[in-house]
Amino acid sequence: MGEATTSIRGGEYLVSQINEADSFFPEDLSDEQLMIQKTARQFALQEVMPSLDAIEDQQFDQVVKLMKQAGDLGLLAHSVPEAYGGLGLDKISKGIVGEELGRTGSYGVAHFNHTCIATLPITYYGTTEQKEHYLPKLASGEYIGAYCLTEPEAGSDAMSGQTTAVLNDQGTHYLLNGTKIYITNAQFSDTFIVYAKVDGEQFTAFIVEKDFPGLSLGPEEHKMGIKGSSTRAVILDNCEVPKTNVLGDIGRGHVIAFTVLNLGRFNLGSACMGAAKHALKLTIAHIDERKQFKQRISEFGASKEKVAKMAACIYASESVQYRTSHLLETSLQGMDVEDSRKKVAAAMSEFAMECAVCKVYGSETLDHLVDEGVQLHGGAGFISEYRIEHMYRDSRINRIFEGTNEINRLLLTGQFLKKIMKGELAYEANVRDAMEQLHKGTELASQPMEVVKNLRAIYLVLVGQAKKQFGAAIETEQEVLMKLSELAILLYAAESSVLRTNKKQAQPSSLSHALMEALLEDTVAEALVVLRGLEDPLLADEPELAQTMYERLIAVRFPGSVARNRGIAEKLYEKGGYAV
Repeated sequence: MGEATTSIRGGEYLVSQINEADSFFPEDLSDEQLMIQKTARQFALQEVMPSLDAIEDQQFDQVVKLMKQAGDLGLLAHSVPEAYGGLGLDKISKGIVGEELGRTGSYGVAHFNHTCIATLPITYYGTTEQKEHYLPKLASGEYIGAYCLTEPEAGSDAMSGQTTAVLNDQGTHYLLNGTKIYITNAQFSDTFIVYAKVDGEQFTAFIVEKDFPGLSLGPEEHKMGIKGSSTRAVILDNCEVPKTNVLGDIGRGHVIAFTVLNLGRFNLGSACMGAAKHALKLTIAHIDERKQFKQRISEFGASKEKVAKMAACIYASESVQYRTSHLLETSLQGMDVEDSRKKVAAAMSEFAMECAVCKVYGSETLDHLVDEGVQLHGGAGFISEYRIEHMYRDSRINRIFEGTNEINRLLLTGQFLKKIMKGELAYEANVRDAMEQLHKGTELASQPMEVVKNLRAIYLVLVGQAKKQFGAAIETEQEVLMKLSELAILLYAAESSVLRTNKKQAQPSSLSHALMEALLEDTVAEALVVLRGLEDPLLADEPELAQTMYERLIAVRFPGSVARNRGIAEKLYEKGGYAV
């Protein structure tokens, strides 16, 4: 991979241009990373995919068997330090495993929960004794883990949870009381990361084992999708947890919960991107075989346009994921052996905005891919015999867990506002530059990087308008924050795709350029919709500024879209799926 770059700050892409040399994309993978990719892909295709029917039928013993096989291959150990029985690999490799197992549906959900939010709290916040005891077992698959945060009255507002922890009279064990719901892997987990309030006040994390007295499970939930993933309530009735199993500091459990979720969101984006590739492959295979009006469905212009746009979304999602994986690696190198929990928390929070983009863009890309996949399958897409039907149902949860997409949109611009208030990102000077950018001529408006600069300028100026109009009360203006975040998401996806394409110029690929242009064309159209939604709350008294912004976007032209999209589709047909 080369030496990691450490100069980029989280959210910096919102205020200034990133150099393509500081970015990382699939074309930059090392031989070791390619080997991990090959191992994960072979495991997915040869071991998991043939078992999908059994998994869908909730034969959880099959999930457990596969998890242990994954442990034997090292696919559970990528984020565990070598000192504790793991492989100690980089976050790029973590994303690669997530991508390759994304196609496996319910199994992937079980796998990702285990390797990410059920293992990383111990990896980053555990004591030496806790790491020595639990991490080797979690890395090998001897133990399977779960994460217990949600409660009947505490979902997105996790801090309102009512589960309590009280130290017993002997001072040896905490007694936990409460119910956690929608817990993935509950049926077959050995360890549970549980959050409870010590003495009803101090939000704290605990490592709880399945055999601790007082822990029981509710019945299996009947779900819309991911049926092969166990989802149950975890009931704590005076559950006895040794004092030594407090994870991190008492009263600081929220730090663990929220920082680990950042990596969960990144990982979810990788899984969604991998699943989207599989959905496109299934769709191309179907439309290339089925005929209507004496012609293959794949040959119709409307089908080609859909396929091209699907592939463009994947190209952007892939660019976002790999770029972010490298950023995370620069921040988290060495943090799994760092003694200062404050430093660990800061490193895990640095790229929270980028991780939110991964989650939102990745999950919505997959939803788009499976929806179009069902549409192109026609009636067959509604029949459970076809894999695309399963994928359609399985996809829906991704916009809900790891923080709903709405919560992540609020988080994104909310975090940006906090960073500029603290002076962590240069803001005022960049807003002035943004205004100059908007008042430039439009002759170059269609150049890809110029599109990115214009999107950034529009975002910065609109944030300035929001700050001026609402002041500190902007936190309550959710409609405005979410629309601003939509622009921030579009900007990150567009910039990542442009940087990647520019970086590949030494090895020109007409398909990469075509995918980028198809993406930018849709990005500009979406940005115009968002801008119109912000005109009333932010630009009602600034008609000239609003017009200037519209002109910057309307001036963007990528001619020949019909021929371009047809060309993209035909190349993908040749490959039988996504390719660049």
